Amino acid sequence: MKALLLLVFLLVGCGSGVPKLKPLPPDAVILAFGDSLTYGTGATAEESYPAVLQTLVGRTVIRSGIPGEATAESLERLPDVLDEYSPSLMILCIGGNDFLRQLGEQQAADNIRAMIRLAKEKGVEVVLVGVPKFGLMLKPAKFYQQIADEFNIPNEDGIMHKILVSRDLKSDEIHPNAKGYRLFAEEVALLLKKAGAV
Repeated sequence: MKALLLLVFLLVGCGSGVPKLKPLPPDAVILAFGDSLTYGTGATAEESYPAVLQTLVGRTVIRSGIPGEATAESLERLPDVLDEYSPSLMILCIGGNDFLRQLGEQQAADNIRAMIRLAKEKGVEVVLVGVPKFGLMLKPAKFYQQIADEFNIPNEDGIMHKILVSRDLKSDEIHPNAKGYRLFAEEVALLLKKAGAV
């Protein structure tokens, strides 16, 4: 019985609970894809989360964020971006503008699924970042975790909530400041380490 308990303890202790990614070689390209959160609205380009992430993980990180873009527009843009940069990994952070424009959660979820499929068809691994719905709780929509589970991909679903509830970390009601983007990048880097990518 003691041996069984020890085995269970070891298995629980060893598993980070994060789906695994392939290790990224030093020359790998990471694509940060999304809207204003990826663009870095509220800070300089050098303070955006992709720029900070590049220094943290020692890989090239492409910043491909368009402020105001909804998931349908991102889905249309993604194939050309994937062809242009041939990334090994895509960090997908999108959905906030769908919520702001009340375009419907189902449409956002379907478009995000389609983007993940597009990337995976090209051999690109994906990390999902959950975006909060606007309201009292500022929690990411539940579909982010559901999609991450469906595709067995890592999902960072706590960082934007942490930023948006702190005045010190945001430049306005919906965007981080430089300090917030640094924290965002640090959390993504930590997730990449847990997943075995870096």
